[in-house]
Amino acid sequence: MNYWIKCSRFFCLSILMVGGIISVSAQEEDDLLSLLGDTEPETELVYATFKTSRIINLQSIENTAAGVLDFKIAHRFGVLKGGFYDLFGLDQASMRIGVDYGLTRWLTIGAGRSSFEKSYDGFTKIKLLRQSTGKKKMPVSFSLFAGSAIKTVAFSEPERDNYFSSRMYYTYQGILARKFSEGFSLQLSPTVVHRNLVKTKAEKNDVYALGMGGRLKLSKRTSINAEYIYIAPNQVAPDIKNSFSIGFDIETGGHVFQLHFTNSTSMIEKGFVSETVGNWLDGDVHFGFNVSRVFTLKKK
Repeated sequence: MNYWIKCSRFFCLSILMVGGIISVSAQEEDDLLSLLGDTEPETELVYATFKTSRIINLQSIENTAAGVLDFKIAHRFGVLKGGFYDLFGLDQASMRIGVDYGLTRWLTIGAGRSSFEKSYDGFTKIKLLRQSTGKKKMPVSFSLFAGSAIKTVAFSEPERDNYFSSRMYYTYQGILARKFSEGFSLQLSPTVVHRNLVKTKAEKNDVYALGMGGRLKLSKRTSINAEYIYIAPNQVAPDIKNSFSIGFDIETGGHVFQLHFTNSTSMIEKGFVSETVGNWLDGDVHFGFNVSRVFTLKKK
């Protein structure tokens, strides 16, 4: 009898030991699989589709980070065809000083003042979709932009009835972008500009256009940017041209310098979308630059 009792105890103990070994082996296998990456992938957001919130004139898909103030200075010199007499446009210049502020990671507001037509502008940009890979895949980023501007230069005919509303302009824009690789990004910007007052009956108050922009990375801190804005036919005066700009971006830590050539004088949407008069083939090209400097006002 004692023999059978001892055998039973030994059998039970063996079962417990084997079960423990199997359990430990299974746990070690799970740990090994996790080290090998056999786990559910995480969502990875795509960053730096463009280096700053402007391609050149156009808004880019980028928002200012939450709690960060982006101080911007933009210059456009005169046209190059002035030659040595005007030092290729350097004798004349217009500028815009503005600030962008990130209220949240998806909401940016901004305002500025331009010397050209003594204009003031303000805008809101909301990011709705963010390009990502991994668990949650999103092939593109998408934002909505809404801006307004007021022209405060003196009325050309002060003796007639002039209304405050005649100075107002509004812009609405969708921004669709994709970073195809570490060095190449593209963006489309369908745009409508509303002008409360136009010069002739043949012109439309609402101007529909399609902006296109791209970035080609040259090195860690430099890139070539280009943008083109196509205006739908029969909306603006015959002398209005499509805006085209090409430039070179340099990042130096807290600053981003953008050097470029453009046929647009204005640096706000109502101007460079619907009022560009320069012709590249005639030398009506402006050299200009944008300088962006960020300040962290509220830490994460």
